[in-house]
Amino acid sequence: MREPSHGVTLAAIQAARRRLEGQVARTPLVRSEALSRRFDADILLKLETCQPTGAFKLRGATNMIAALIERHGREALSAGVVTASTGNHGRAVAHAAARLGIPAVVCLSRLVPADKAEAVAALGAEVRRVGDSQDAAFAEVARLVRERGMVSIPPFDDPLVAAGQGTIGLELLEDAPDLDRVLAGLSGGGLLGGIGAALKALRPQVTVTGVSLCRGAAMAESLAAGHPLAVEEVASLGDSLGGGIGLDNRCTLALVREVMDEHYRVSEAAIAAAMVDFLEHEKRLVEGAAVVGLAALAEHGIAVRGQQVALVVSGNAVSLETLDRARAMVGR
Repeated sequence: MREPSHGVTLAAIQAARRRLEGQVARTPLVRSEALSRRFDADILLKLETCQPTGAFKLRGATNMIAALIERHGREALSAGVVTASTGNHGRAVAHAAARLGIPAVVCLSRLVPADKAEAVAALGAEVRRVGDSQDAAFAEVARLVRERGMVSIPPFDDPLVAAGQGTIGLELLEDAPDLDRVLAGLSGGGLLGGIGAALKALRPQVTVTGVSLCRGAAMAESLAAGHPLAVEEVASLGDSLGGGIGLDNRCTLALVREVMDEHYRVSEAAIAAAMVDFLEHEKRLVEGAAVVGLAALAEHGIAVRGQQVALVVSGNAVSLETLDRARAMVGR
C-alpha cells in the first residue's frame, strides 16, 4: 500500500508514542456528569491541560525533536531549534529543548497575549516578538534557519508533529473503545489531523468533528477553496486557533481533508459561554480554544443523544483578564 502524501500513518503515530514514553503525560479521559446530563449523552473530556506545559502541543514538539536526534544525532541540532507559535507550541518547544539541553528561539507575533510570551521565556527559550501576524513570525524563523543554521520545529505542518498529536487518538480508543465521536479544535490541522489519522486507522466509524473560529479560520477557508489561502487574523477568545496554514502547506491540509467528517464554526459568544461553563460546572480554568467542542455542541445543536463523545480539552493557557472578558460577554 502506498504511503499517503501527508505521511501521517498509524505506524508513524505508534513510533511517536514510543518516543514520547516518559517525556509527556498520558492524559486522563474523564466523564463530565454535568455535560452528559445536558446533552443526554456520555460526554468525556480528554484533559490535555494535564501536560507539563498545559497543552497538547508538547506531544508534537517532543516527537519531532526526538526523531531528529534519533535519525541524525544530537550534533545536528547544535545550533538550536526555532519555531513560530501562538504560545502553546512555543512553550512545548522550549520545554522539550530545555530537557535535552538544546538552545531554542520562539518567534511570536504581537497578537499573542503577554502571559503566553512570559510563559515561554520562563522555560528558558529566547522570545522574539515579530510583526502583527503569524506570517511575520514564520519569516523570522526562515531567517534564523538560513543565517544561523537553526532547525525549524513547525507548529503543525510536519508529519512528525502531527503524528505526535495523533498519540491522543491512541489513548482515546484505549480508554473508550466504543467511542462514537470526537470534537477537536481546528486551526493548523496538526491536532485534528493527527487524532483523526489514528481514529480512522483503528475505528473508522468514529465521527471526527473539527471546530474553527467564525472569523480568521484559515484551514476552513482553504478546505473550501481546495488550496491554501491567507486569511486575515483577528483577536479572539480562542486565540490559539488563529494564524494561517502556510501557502506552501505540505501536510496538514491533505491530512484534514482525508480524516475530518464534519466541521463547524463557533462564535465568540459561544466560546465565552463554554469557558464560563467549564469554570462553573467542571471547575476547570481553560483557554477558549480548548472549549470549542462544547461551544459547537451548544451553538449548533449537534445530534449526540445516546452517543459516547470525547471533547479534546486542548490547553489551559488563559489569563484571568481573558476569563473576565468571557464572563462579561455572558453576563456571569
